[in-house]
Amino acid sequence: MATERTLPNLWHATAPAAPDTRPLARDLTTDVAIIGGGFTGLSAALHLAEKGVKATAIEAKMIGFGGSGRNVGLVNAGMWVKPDDLIATLGLEAGNRLLGELGDGPAMVYALVEKHGISCEAVRNGTLHMAVGAEGLKDISDRETQWKKRGAPVEVLSAERSSALSGAEGFSGALLDRRAGTIQPLAYARGLARAALAAGAEIYTDTALVGAERKGETWVLRAGQNIVRAKQVILATNAYGGMFAETPWQEHTQELTILPYFQFATNPLPEKVASRILPERQGTWDTGLVMTSFRMDQQNRLIFGSIGRLDAMAEGTHRAFAARSVRKLFPYIGDFRFEYWWDGRIGMTTNNLPAMHTLAPNVVSVSGYNGRGIAPGTVFGKALADHVTGQTSAIPLAETPVTPDTWRSVKSAFYHAGAQAKHLVDRRF
Repeated sequence: MATERTLPNLWHATAPAAPDTRPLARDLTTDVAIIGGGFTGLSAALHLAEKGVKATAIEAKMIGFGGSGRNVGLVNAGMWVKPDDLIATLGLEAGNRLLGELGDGPAMVYALVEKHGISCEAVRNGTLHMAVGAEGLKDISDRETQWKKRGAPVEVLSAERSSALSGAEGFSGALLDRRAGTIQPLAYARGLARAALAAGAEIYTDTALVGAERKGETWVLRAGQNIVRAKQVILATNAYGGMFAETPWQEHTQELTILPYFQFATNPLPEKVASRILPERQGTWDTGLVMTSFRMDQQNRLIFGSIGRLDAMAEGTHRAFAARSVRKLFPYIGDFRFEYWWDGRIGMTTNNLPAMHTLAPNVVSVSGYNGRGIAPGTVFGKALADHVTGQTSAIPLAETPVTPDTWRSVKSAFYHAGAQAKHLVDRRF
């Protein structure tokens, strides 16, 4: 089993406590077994339980261990791919359906937050896609045109307006998407888990799936030291499925290229400084070749992120780059220190769109969120719950065969090394 370094993660430090869960300690029979305790698996568990379906989620580590507890916390609408490009890939009917479902994704997230009283620092004042140079401005202008054709409330802001809303210097403009917002992602995941448990789902943590075989119409899953019998299985491990070498249906992880992403969070900033940085508390990311992001939390910490993994060799380079970037973007910031730092995995597909698979009879998955996990994970979790209960057209994606990417390891290594090389020299002058 692969391991990861334990790093001081802000979301772990500030999220409300997780609901009480334990490792599986008995054999059981359930209607639907869900493998993975992140946004997708927890959304599926919640929506199945609300239908009166017996749902059991099995998580190898803890609730939100993977990307759900490590991401930036941007509740974005749609995918990273531009709408017209998405339709060119999927076709008009399927593309428009996916755009509609995921365009409304933030609304689903915030509705669940309100319905279940999830304390997760939810702010719905939009997001800002910051333009780097003339090329970046053209990119966000194209996005504005394409989304406005579909009635989305998006707007390109001037450099001056972008600076006022972000508090940052050096950008040529920004795309404001009013559908979107921010949350504390681990707090949201834990809130989904609490709601799922209250609805009647079962969740077991520290319980790795180590084997599976089909006997008649039933899947017999070896989970830890025990057996789970289920007629239906939802595989919701996304970019973290490959951590566990004996996981069944392992081939679906071979189509995901792993893009590492790190974040550093400052100490709480003085009010006179914090009030100038993102005064309306939008979250941001930019159009740079090696993307960066920044946002604030409720304790007035600035959180800065970019592509890269915080391993022992690269952490110093990325830390120095993050510090230079913060000073360059916010020259008035004064003294600060990084109190938290952590990294995570983004699962990338070759077409930058999610993939839906039937991996075996009655075993389904959706994975490859390409950096858009919160709203799509929530949407697809519900869609998977509908799908396994008989709504065969519930998932807004056509089913495709698993197509392993033979270059995934090379690309993953390139992203890691390339980001480190760029961060070694970037923003020094």
